[in-house]
Amino acid sequence: MLSYSLLIEYQNFKNLTRFDTAIVKAVVLKQYTKSKGTKKYQVLKLKSDDGFSFYTTAKLSLKNVVGKKLTLEIDTKNITFFAIFRYFYAYSHILDISDTTTLKQKINDKLQKIHKNQDIADIYQALYTAKPLDKDLQSLFSSLGVSHLFAISGYHLGVLSGLIFLLFRYPYSLLQDRYFPYRNSNIDIFIIVAVLLFGYLLFLDMPPSLLRAYFMLVFGFVLYNRGIELVSMQTLLVSVIILVSFFPQLFFSLGFWLSVSGVFYIFLFLVEFKTLSKKWKFILMPIWVYIMILPYSLVIFGNFSMYHPLSVVWTLLFSLFYPLSIFLHLIGLGTLLDRFLVEFISLDSSIVMIYLNTIFLYICVFLSFLALYKRYFIYILLFYNLGILTYATIRL
Repeated sequence: MLSYSLLIEYQNFKNLTRFDTAIVKAVVLKQYTKSKGTKKYQVLKLKSDDGFSFYTTAKLSLKNVVGKKLTLEIDTKNITFFAIFRYFYAYSHILDISDTTTLKQKINDKLQKIHKNQDIADIYQALYTAKPLDKDLQSLFSSLGVSHLFAISGYHLGVLSGLIFLLFRYPYSLLQDRYFPYRNSNIDIFIIVAVLLFGYLLFLDMPPSLLRAYFMLVFGFVLYNRGIELVSMQTLLVSVIILVSFFPQLFFSLGFWLSVSGVFYIFLFLVEFKTLSKKWKFILMPIWVYIMILPYSLVIFGNFSMYHPLSVVWTLLFSLFYPLSIFLHLIGLGTLLDRFLVEFISLDSSIVMIYLNTIFLYICVFLSFLALYKRYFIYILLFYNLGILTYATIRL
């Protein structure tokens, strides 16, 4: 399957680079101003209709086109086959800016009107339509240890799937008792959940972390329905192999691998500490995941603050905030939680940059794989990561 997927991607690459320039249609994901010496210009981050993503530059006078579809003529001479799996830069000339308003733009415009505070509007747009946050908010959330909460991922998909299941559970049971008692309600409701979530996935243009989570959700239910063990490293490995086989570009996605890492440590905890009571699993697992992911966060992002370790608390509170915010927006009370968000983003985070060498992450990954074979390596891994947390805390 991987060979076939690569063959398709190569054919798309040949079609794109057949001539020195190519006409492409792409949606603008992000737009920001950059300077080089005395010259200022705008940088656009785009995703094409053909699936590849790229950067280009535009004049400073270009209006805000985030979320709009552009028709561009791009220079293809320097584009390599390897580059189309990642973001690449291409010189371009904008031929047309579509005036058609997409559903995503309508939702973002509505959120902009509801929330007068620009930062709050940006947060809800990121939560509901996967609109990228600006650099200041990204830096703030990274220092607070909550970047994963404001970038749609498997965590959000899990909350949404649970909400949809609960919403359909009672009305379906009423219909089932009267009209089709022979049906398996769990399977039928899950099909409804899967279809709705797939529609949402398409609406968001299939972010890598969300794609991984959706596939694991469907794959996991199939295994569960057949009585096969769900929480296992084999399940995770097969899921990753299948996803990368169908979507080779995921191999180069940082968000995808961070998402996989999070699931890996959740599974490692559930497998190795399965004798714990449900209460202790609920209490300890968020703390465990935070400690395990900390080296990844520090090596990749580097932001740390006194509030960073409290991300465990923020995550638990977010489990209530996220579904509640959706409900309040649906009934016209979307601003009710704005005050709490304003206070949250106003925290004096005193950001400190922790420049952790990549070798520390390699050691963490190595110990993580050893922990699959020998239980005492789990404790070595835990103490190693606690040492990194202590080092970061001392640096404050």
